[in-house]
Parts: sequence; structure tokens; C-alpha cells
Amino acid sequence: MDDEILIPTSLFSIKYDHVQKSQMDEKRLKIKQKLYALILCSVVFMMVYNGAAWYISTLAEVPSFVFDFEKYIPFIPWTIIPYMTSGLFFCMVFFLCNSTEQLKVLAQRMLFVTIVAGICFLLFPLQFSFSKPETENLFLGYSFQFLKAFDSPFNQAPSLHIAYAFIFWSVFRNIKKGKIFIMLWLILLGISTLTTYQHHFIDIITGTLVAHISFILFPYRKRDFRYRNFQVANYYFLLGWMLILIALLLNQFSGYPGLFFLWPALMMLFIGYHYQKNNIYFLKNQNGNIPWIRKIFYSPYLLMYQGLWKFLRKNKNPIEPIPHLYISSRPDHDIVELFTINKNTFIYDLSPEIKEASFLKEQPSYHFHPIMDIGSFDIEDTQKLITEISDQYKHLPKDGKILIHCTMGFTRSSVIGILVIKNILSLPLEEAITIMKTSNKNMIIHSYLQDFLKKI
Repeated sequence: MDDEILIPTSLFSIKYDHVQKSQMDEKRLKIKQKLYALILCSVVFMMVYNGAAWYISTLAEVPSFVFDFEKYIPFIPWTIIPYMTSGLFFCMVFFLCNSTEQLKVLAQRMLFVTIVAGICFLLFPLQFSFSKPETENLFLGYSFQFLKAFDSPFNQAPSLHIAYAFIFWSVFRNIKKGKIFIMLWLILLGISTLTTYQHHFIDIITGTLVAHISFILFPYRKRDFRYRNFQVANYYFLLGWMLILIALLLNQFSGYPGLFFLWPALMMLFIGYHYQKNNIYFLKNQNGNIPWIRKIFYSPYLLMYQGLWKFLRKNKNPIEPIPHLYISSRPDHDIVELFTINKNTFIYDLSPEIKEASFLKEQPSYHFHPIMDIGSFDIEDTQKLITEISDQYKHLPKDGKILIHCTMGFTRSSVIGILVIKNILSLPLEEAITIMKTSNKNMIIHSYLQDFLKKI
């Protein structure tokens, strides 16, 4: 709703109400809301941060956790500058929100990471253990003195500097000018937590994890299918950072074999990136082939989907919602033989994450139109695909067939099948869904796809 903001958390419920009288009142109100959100998050931060720092300072002994490689991290005095700009970003980010929902989500994420970090500080107190070298530059020296007075050496894992930087970027990435500069500056800010000798590496990884958990718990535009890929990407990012942490901990306590987990970790981060960019050809190229280098790098991902397909798929036999149109999961060799492929059988493969059956892939009528699994559908690409399949259907010979399949046969093939039926028979959407549901008992249409189907 445009006339209120609701910020629900376990500890807070803040509601803003106003009467819209004019555009000027609307503008003033928005500034008031942003200021209110900034004050709320600032107060919570100061209470949590200073309260935890005071409590830990009273403890007789506070441990540290340092990875072996950290002894090679240099102390770089000038990086105190990007480090201290975190406070500036904290104040700016609220005023760059351009909708009430964006402001609400930002406040939820900021409050969440602050409170979770505070709980971690109390339950697992840590302190920084390296001694800072003297700084000869007068300006930088004063900056470090200021830092010593106001930045606690105890509140370590997770690093709020890191968690906030990720949250800042979720807003700054939408600005039109200077986005690249801001991104590089935030990266430098993250690095500075190490090079100013304020944080250990465990703080960086845990801060990253807390930030991505906040993205999952408080997604932006949760029901908007156009943002679905961002939501899925955050799960891959979270898993990637968790695997990095596991790899480093195993390496610390068990030796180099633990670093093996860096491979699937990097793979997960890449997959998350491809989801964000909707790079549907990140694995299979436009011809439906997987280059050997990708087969190697993404082999854990391929094996995971191969296992899901082998043990969890339901629609093994193609179902026929209307004559000559078939929907299924990715067929195996036995199903292909039973289905009776001929020169007038057209195959539409929607799966970017699993290799096509060799026999189908070799057919001249094979078409590869990838859609990300549990991801978003592109309206323009989908319309082109529906038009292509519909035209193909209208000109089918008597022995012709069209087979549309995804990996599991639950969602993607069903969605495309519904739209093809709607287009061919000129039916209302609900009737097309009913026809598909009657034939395909295992069809799953997620809530975020309802608006997409209506748009098409």
C-alpha cells in the first residue's frame, strides 16, 4: 500500500499513516518515512552494538579466531578511508529507496542483521588479535584514534560492516549513474575490514552469510515473477558462502583436502550470478550441447539434477492434454522408444540444467528453449515460443506430434503447455489450466507464476 509502511520484525512493528493531500505532501511524507526508518535502525544499532561491546569488555577472557593465511594480510593505513565511509552509506541508503516496499525491506534487513549480529556477539564473543602498526600520516593517525574510541575490538563475527555493505548494494545497484563506482567502493570497503586490522576473516564470511539470510527472509517483491531469479540466486549465494566457510574450517583443522569444497562453492556462486542475469545458456549452449569445460566445472550441479531426475520425477510417460501435444519430464531411452519418434515429431527442450537424451538431441526437429528451473519466465521470449509452437501445431501432419519437456515435468513444461492450449483453442486462461491439470496430475504452478500467466 502506498499510504502506509509496515515493518514487522520479532521485536518491532512500526506503522506510518498519512493522508495524501498533494504531491508536495506525498514528497514530504516519503522523506519523513525515510528519516524515521534511518533513526529506528540507527537507535537499534547503537543499543545492540554498544550494549554487546560493554558486556564483552567485562569478561575475564575473550578469545580470537584466526585462519593461518591471515598472517599474510598487510596493514594498509589509507584503507581507513573506505572503512569509515560505511557510516555515510548507512545514512544515505534510506534516502535512495524509491518505493515504500523497498524502504520496508531495507529496514527489515538492517534490523535483522543488527539483532542477529548482537546475539552472536553475546553468545560467541571474539576479539581482534593483531596489533596495529603506528601510522605516521597525521590525518590517518587521527582517523585510527577516532576508530579506537568508537569502534569496538570485541564485536567481531559477524562483521556488520560486511553485512551492511551487501544490503547497501541491494539498493545502490538500482541507481542510474555511478553504480560501477559504488560497487567498487563497497568492495574496497569490504577489503578494508581486513587491511585496517579491524576484523578477522571469520567475521567477513559470517557477515556475508547473515546478509544473504536476510535477503532470503525479506525478499524484495516476493510475488513479482520478474524478481524470481534474484530470490533463487540468493539461495545459491548462501550455499556458496557456506561451502567456503566449511572449506576454510576443514583446511584449518584437517589440512589442505578441505579446500576441495572451494570448487562446489565457486560453482554455486557462479550459478547464483547466472540466475541474477537470467543467463539461460550458462550450461548448455544455443544448440543444446554442454562444452566439456562446463561439464567438468559444473559436474556436481549436473550430478545433482541427474539424481533429482532419476529418483523424483513423476511424469515419466508423456501425457497428452490435447491431441498431438505431449508434456513430460526429460524422457529416458525406454520412454523415447515407446513414444515412437518420427520425422514429424517436434521436441522442445526447456531444461538448461540437464543433458538431453542423445536420440532426441540428434533429431532435426529438436529445439532448445531454456528456462531457468523455478526461475522467472521472460515475457517476450515466452510469447515467441508460444507462437512458434502454436504455428507448428496448426501445420502438423496426421502422424505429427509435439513434445514439450523440462527436467521434472512439473512446472516449466506445464506452463508452456497451458499457454499453447490457450492460444490454439482460444480459451480463457482458467479453462486451459483445467485441461492441463486434468491430464497432468503432477503439475505445479507456483504462486509467483499466476501473474505471469495473466500477463501472457
